[in-house]
Amino acid sequence: MSEDGLRAAREKMAEAGLDPVSIRVFAHYYRLLEHGETGMIPEDSIEPLAMEALADVDVPDEVGTQALQETAVVKLNGGLGTSMGMDRAKSLLGVRKGLSFLDVIARQVLHLRATHGAQLPLIFMNSFRTSADTLTALARYDDPGLDRRLSVDGIPVEFLQSKEPKLREDDLTPVRWDRDPTLEWCPPGHGDIYNAMRATGVLDTLIDAGYRYVFVSNSDNLGAVPDPRVAGWFAASGAPFAIEAVRRTPSDRKGGHFARRRSDGRIVLRESAQTRPEDAEALADLDRHRYTSTNNLWFDLAAVRAELERRDGVLGLPLIRNVKTVDPADPSSPKVIQIETAMGAAIEVFEGARTIEVGRDRFVPVKTTNDLLVLRSDCYDLTREARVEQVAPTIPFVDLDGAHYKLVADFDARFPEGAPSLKDASRLVVEGDWTFGHGVRVVGDVTLRDEGGPRRVAPGTVLGQDGAGSGLGSRA
Repeated sequence: MSEDGLRAAREKMAEAGLDPVSIRVFAHYYRLLEHGETGMIPEDSIEPLAMEALADVDVPDEVGTQALQETAVVKLNGGLGTSMGMDRAKSLLGVRKGLSFLDVIARQVLHLRATHGAQLPLIFMNSFRTSADTLTALARYDDPGLDRRLSVDGIPVEFLQSKEPKLREDDLTPVRWDRDPTLEWCPPGHGDIYNAMRATGVLDTLIDAGYRYVFVSNSDNLGAVPDPRVAGWFAASGAPFAIEAVRRTPSDRKGGHFARRRSDGRIVLRESAQTRPEDAEALADLDRHRYTSTNNLWFDLAAVRAELERRDGVLGLPLIRNVKTVDPADPSSPKVIQIETAMGAAIEVFEGARTIEVGRDRFVPVKTTNDLLVLRSDCYDLTREARVEQVAPTIPFVDLDGAHYKLVADFDARFPEGAPSLKDASRLVVEGDWTFGHGVRVVGDVTLRDEGGPRRVAPGTVLGQDGAGSGLGSRA
C-alpha cells in the first residue's frame, strides 16, 4: 500500500480518457481505503427513523401533473446480471408477455407522457458493458413510422457512468488480467450518478432545457414508475433530495435501512456492508429499523449542481469496500477490491433531505431467479398502462435450488412452458432438479425434495393440494 498503487491507477484512468474529476473522486476513496476506512456505521451512532407515508399526503392532480412536466427520468442500467449468468444488459431480460424490462419501462413513460402532457425524458445510465446492447434495443423506439418516439429532442437517451481499476487486495495496485483485460475495470457503484451526469453534460443540458427534477430508479424494478403523486409531493416539499422507502419484511432482514445520525441529525442509509458483525442483530430488528430503501430517488437538479460545485466534485459519500475475484466466474482468480458508493447515501449530504413511505407496489426488484419466477407468474398482471399490478393476495416466498436455477439459461430450461401459477401459494421451495410442465399450480406451502436426479412435474399438476408435493411426474 503506497503512493505507487494510486499513481498507477491514476495513470491507467488517464490513459483510458476518463474525466479528471472522476479520477480525483477515485483518489479520494483510494486514500480512505489505504488508511483502513471501512465505511462502517456503528449502531450506537444512529437512532431509528420515523417518516410520513404517501397514503396520508394530499397531492392535488394539477400539482402532480405540473411536477411531472418538470421531471426527467433516469434508469440505472449498468448491470449485466452476471449473478444470474447474463453477459448483456440485465434490462433486456424478458419478464412479461414477451416484453423485456426495457420494453415495459418505455411503455410506462409513453403512457405518462400521453396522459399528463409531459415530455418526461427517459435517460439510461449505462456502463461501458451495457451501452451498445441498450442502444440497439432502444433504436426500435425511434422508428420514424412510430406515432410516439421515445427520445426527446436535445436530451440524450444515455450517459455513461465512469469506470475505475479493480485493485489487488494484497497491495492495492491495479490488477492485470491478460485473459480478458476488460475485467480489470469495474463501475464505481451507482453513487457515481451525480458526477457522471456532471461529466457527461447531462446535468447542465437538463437544467438549460428547463427541467427542475430527476426521478432515478433501478431498471430491474418495474414498480418504479415516475408517478405524478410522488412527483407532486416532492415538488411541494421543497426538499433538495428524497428517497422512497418501504416497510421492511423478513426478506429484508439482511438489507439496508434508514436511520438518523445522532451527531448531526442527518438521515443516513446504512447498507448491510456498512454494518459491523456485532450490530447484525440490530440490523435484523424490523421493529427497531422499520424502513428500507426502494432506491427510487428524487432530486433537485440545481441543488445537486450547486453541491457538486461547492465540493469540487467530491460529494464524500460513504465508502463501500467490495471484495470480489477479478473474474466473477472464476473463484480461483485473484481477489480484488472494488471501490463503490451508493447513490442513496447522498441523502446525508443534503440539508433538508426527506424520506417518504410508499406502498410495496413501487418496489418490485428482480435480483435473483426467485424474484424473476414470481414476476413472470400470475401473482402480477401487466396493465394497459404498463404498470405491474399485484393481483395475488400476498407474494409467496420462493427459494429455488441454486445449483439448478441460479443462472437464467438453466432457469428457463426448467420452466419451458412458463411460470407455474403462484397466486394461491404462500411458499415454494424447490430442492434438486425439477422441470415444470404446462399449467402447474402451487397452492399453499410446497416443498419439492431432492430425489437424486432430474424430475418432472407433470402438466396440470396442483402442488400442495391433497398432499401433492413430491414424487410427481417422471424422470426428466
